[in-house]
Amino acid sequence: MSSTLEERLTELEVRLSFVDDAIAAISDSVATHDRQMQALRNAVDALRGELQSVRGTLGAPQDEPPPPHY
Repeated sequence: MSSTLEERLTELEVRLSFVDDAIAAISDSVATHDRQMQALRNAVDALRGELQSVRGTLGAPQDEPPPPHY
């Protein structure tokens, strides 16, 4: 192999290493965001359940008859 070809190959290997590191960092970030999104979904679901429970306890407005002026 010529020296120029070896230099080009070495440069490509170095660049590939940086690309691999970047992909790994992005993958870790996506996994972290996915866990955070799942935690937020769970929190919203829990709040929705609590809201429905409170509405059930207080009586939902649609359960009441309409006011007399309707």
